[in-house]
Amino acid sequence: MPATCNLQLASMRNIFLFIRRFFNLLLFLALEGLAIYTLYNYNKTHQAFFGGIANEVTGVVSKKYNDVEYYFQLKKTNEQLAEENANLRKMLPGSFETADTAKTTYIDSLAKDTLGTRKFNFLVAKVVNNSVTQENNYITLHRGAQQGVKVDMGVIGPDGIVGKVIFISDNYSRVMSLLNRKSKVSAMLKKGLYSGELEWDGKDPSFLTLHSIPKSAKVQKGDTVLTSNVSEKLSFPAGLMVGRVEEIIADPSSNFLTLKVRSATNFYTLQYVYLSDNLEAAEQQQLESKTPKD
Repeated sequence: MPATCNLQLASMRNIFLFIRRFFNLLLFLALEGLAIYTLYNYNKTHQAFFGGIANEVTGVVSKKYNDVEYYFQLKKTNEQLAEENANLRKMLPGSFETADTAKTTYIDSLAKDTLGTRKFNFLVAKVVNNSVTQENNYITLHRGAQQGVKVDMGVIGPDGIVGKVIFISDNYSRVMSLLNRKSKVSAMLKKGLYSGELEWDGKDPSFLTLHSIPKSAKVQKGDTVLTSNVSEKLSFPAGLMVGRVEEIIADPSSNFLTLKVRSATNFYTLQYVYLSDNLEAAEQQQLESKTPKD
């Protein structure tokens, strides 16, 4: 007990010694604070001045905090933007089939939409694996059968088409990239609507090859290449961006041109893609399967 009292007395002695030693400085700071307080409260000019400084400091601190918070929220922001883009794609005219107005058509109320009968739906998916350096490249998406993915769905990037789904599991899907020697997609020139077959030669990931364009087509460098409406599986809506003509190669032994097309999709930077679901594909395939084989 006496030891505790001695300790308390020593602490109080140290406090008094500190005050005595720095009395002048502490008195100056107290008077300075009182002067600033009085000046701030009773002088409008200085009140505005100090208020502006306080706002500036608060703004700088808030901006730094927001910058840090924004950095850690980038993943969530990207996911929200991808979902929003998927919803916007659903509203594109190419996602709908317009009824023939020359006839009376009855549309199932479950399939009715203000823009016509919906033909395509879109799902957003995260890219988790992607190769670009092989002859046959593939992409893995974190979305599978449990989320509505089906084989033959088209895959679309932010700037153009990417490939087609070939395998699915419960939560993942495997995509045959356009950068695959086995990939074949129907594409057409925007000018003149001439259709051909789009392939990759296994060399430069920035370029694709469009075959079987007739020489009668007045093609020029820079012309736009889009998805065609005569694709076998109709995996893509017609009119999606594929790329632009970079080089025109004429075959002297035929009546067709081969076009070197710069891909609109940058396969090196893919993060999110959209899966296009053709709601009428099964009906078309069922009908075409009944065609007699020669």
